[in-house]
Amino acid sequence: MPVVRIDMFEGRNRETKQELVKSITAEMVRITGCGAASVNVIINNVAKDDWGLGGELASAKFPDS
Repeated sequence: MPVVRIDMFEGRNRETKQELVKSITAEMVRITGCGAASVNVIINNVAKDDWGLGGELASAKFPDS
């Protein structure tokens, strides 16, 4: 039962997340040989105010993205 966890900034739409889950699942199946039904993809949407990098909040570093 592979579990893939993705942490990313919030704000992406459902279609984008669906494409990501489909692609990650397909690659796990291709590379590991496991069945698609056993692949779990968990997307954690994180607010930029809750993500720090290089000593700054992401909201300050990337205000428009």
